Amino acid sequence: MHLLIVEDEEKLAKALKKGLEMKGYAVDWLPDPQKALSRILLYRNEYDLIILDLMLPGIDGATITESVRKENVTTPIIILTARNETEHKVDLLNKGADDYIVKPFSFEELLSRINAVLRRPQTSQPVILRVGELEMNASTRTVTKGGEEVPLTLKEFSLLECFMRQPNEVLSREKLFDHVWDFNSLSWSNVLDVHMKNLRKKLHDDQYNTPIFETVRGVGYRLAGEVQE
Repeated sequence: MHLLIVEDEEKLAKALKKGLEMKGYAVDWLPDPQKALSRILLYRNEYDLIILDLMLPGIDGATITESVRKENVTTPIIILTARNETEHKVDLLNKGADDYIVKPFSFEELLSRINAVLRRPQTSQPVILRVGELEMNASTRTVTKGGEEVPLTLKEFSLLECFMRQPNEVLSREKLFDHVWDFNSLSWSNVLDVHMKNLRKKLHDDQYNTPIFETVRGVGYRLAGEVQE
């Protein structure tokens, strides 16, 4: 999952970015609201969720939210606000925010709200995914193969989740980078190939000695398998 933090308070932003990255998210941070607005509109399909401070210099979070919704950007938005009045909260939701959290807040509370918002269906996003012998629980972040748990790193899990949400589809290298790494990662580096190699080893079909991932040269990769309901 790829998140964007728009927050001009550097200490808070860096703490949130570090904490979320430790939970397996790819996180970009922008302190400038105008640049953030441009980034959201230009890369509207890149982010899975936006964490947006309300009190920003120049353009506030409510205005950014209202602006991107008018441009039909549907990316979920969580507003960070210091105001706790009911009318204020209602106004944020009416402008298009998906949720809000009142400062000061604990990291655990923010994390729970992120998880709750991401579970809401834009198109229905199931928590349990099953492809062939693989089963993934996106809530507990566990993966089993043939009933046995497979230990994965945070990046391996995020990569596999992309494939299991779009089984039997070819996913380009660019798309995988957009969802698993932050904006500053180099899409031409071999980091994706290293993680794919490790995933292949851990998820190899030993019974039939066949690879679980198909490489589509010049495009990307495909996870092949029967989708289980």
